[in-house]
Amino acid sequence: MKLILRKTVENLGDPGEIVDVAAGYGRNYLLPQGLAFEASEANVRLLEEEKVQAEERSRHDYLEAKRRASQLDHMSLTFHARAGEDGKLFGSVTAGDIADRASVEGLSFTVGKRHVILDEPLKALGESRVVIRLHPEVEVEIDVNVEREED
Repeated sequence: MKLILRKTVENLGDPGEIVDVAAGYGRNYLLPQGLAFEASEANVRLLEEEKVQAEERSRHDYLEAKRRASQLDHMSLTFHARAGEDGKLFGSVTAGDIADRASVEGLSFTVGKRHVILDEPLKALGESRVVIRLHPEVEVEIDVNVEREED
């Protein structure tokens, strides 16, 4: 029996794959559980169309991320914060702070805090390079400078 998998089935395949299984296994387990559907000609054609659409959507997302990355390229942000004598901040500069500040710098899009890759918030004065990931394959680094706030 030929079926198209809807979800990953261990030791069988991943979503979208056409698999050949025993009739009982397909009829009694895969179909009732919603893990697969019949591999008719219409369903196979529909699957191919969905793959083409997904590839086109993925390509479009990649190109849009590259366009956005070009806007972020060479961006430098400066934050003013209160700090002790040793240069440690009394607070921190978080991914959310960086995303908010970057978004108001005249970009045609909004940078989300989930795009800012920061292991931990910046807690000291100085300059840092921060990665902004706009797509799994598109990253851009920006300069973030934390300066002492003048009283």
